[in-house]
Amino acid sequence: MKVIVGSKNPVKLKATRNVLKKIYPQMGVQAKHVDSGVPDQPIGLEVTIQGAINRAKNAYSEEFDLSVGIESGLLEVPHSITGYLDLQWCAIYDGEKTTLGVSAGFEYPPLVIEKVLEGMEVGDVMDQVTGIDRLGQKTGAVSHLSRGLLDRTGNTEQCVLMAMIPRMNERVYF
Repeated sequence: MKVIVGSKNPVKLKATRNVLKKIYPQMGVQAKHVDSGVPDQPIGLEVTIQGAINRAKNAYSEEFDLSVGIESGLLEVPHSITGYLDLQWCAIYDGEKTTLGVSAGFEYPPLVIEKVLEGMEVGDVMDQVTGIDRLGQKTGAVSHLSRGLLDRTGNTEQCVLMAMIPRMNERVYF
């Protein structure tokens, strides 16, 4: 099994490798920088999912069995403190079919959402808030906010695994 991830982000690569090696013991994963085709800070369900799909399709070539696109974005939700949840979406593409999965969502502090709505990216704001450079390529905001109970790799693994469920059960899905 040969897999390509449509991002050079080490967290996305590690999460994909961690999940897929449990499903395909004979597997290799590579990373490729591709354009998501969506804003750097996706806001909204459609745009975030489209970013994941674009990453998967833009990374795909026939030398790979699967391509993986992961996009994190903000989803507007009622009854929350800030009005938004952060969700990571994964799209897995095989040249024909795309399967989707999503991670657990969490809220950022109100200051972060305020700055994002003014035009900043979540990662830049969280770097300022925490004093950790490139937090999103390390343990992630979710680790900081959950006091280490869940890190970004684990959160990303959730969406990769959820996108694999139809592929792990092909006879009932396809």
